[in-house]
Amino acid sequence: MSHESLDPVAAIGLADDADLVIDEAALVLAAADRPSVDLAKPRLWLASLAARLAVMTGPGAGTAERGEALVRLLAEEEGFTGDTEHYDAPENADFLSVLKRRRGLPVTLSILYAGLARRVGWPAAPIGLPGHVIVRLGGEADPLLIDPFSGGRTLGIAGLEMLVVRALGRHSQPEARHLRPMGNREVLVRLLSNQAIRARKGGHLDRALVLARRLTLIAPALADLWWERARLEQLSGDKAAALASLAAMRETTRDPALIARIRAAEESLAR
Repeated sequence: MSHESLDPVAAIGLADDADLVIDEAALVLAAADRPSVDLAKPRLWLASLAARLAVMTGPGAGTAERGEALVRLLAEEEGFTGDTEHYDAPENADFLSVLKRRRGLPVTLSILYAGLARRVGWPAAPIGLPGHVIVRLGGEADPLLIDPFSGGRTLGIAGLEMLVVRALGRHSQPEARHLRPMGNREVLVRLLSNQAIRARKGGHLDRALVLARRLTLIAPALADLWWERARLEQLSGDKAAALASLAAMRETTRDPALIARIRAAEESLAR
């Protein structure tokens, strides 16, 4: 990523989506809560994993063979899988903790899988299903769908249907929009949003606000993030900060209905 002289989290917000390296950015976001942490070791370890993966297949390997190698390395040899016992534990949404514990949420494990595949030049992208994240290895012509949370299980139509039904109800079916690859920034927003939602539900307003401000830093063009930040700032009693966030939100949109909503909120706060 560029903008190296800036705060690393702010640099994520300024980078073009295509220039973001999702596993590196996930490390940076995890380190934001640990100012003294040295990222040299996890960076070196990710590089060593990529080196191991690169020699596990030949240069002419197809998507299926690549998928087998990726799962063998991460799930079988290194033991990465989903944390089904303590799903909502904050550590599961923290990339540094996931690398150490070998347990995580669907989104953090998908960042690991997709990021590692990309390090060796394989096309890969997280797919944001309702309530779940998986990885598509390969391109549109030869996709292989992998569920890192389930130990790297390969998903067919039946597996996709099960995940969608679990999230949306028994009459739901996978649709094309469910299989859309997520952008890099979108993945990172989903990662931090997992943490913010859990903090808010747990009554940890200060922590939720820290994460809301971090979210607007990495994705300043997303109006909904500014709205949530303003709401939390209002709840914390900081009207000036909430008004500033609403003003920043106004810069993200030309939608008359949304602008009217912002003005109504500003008027309410000014009373």
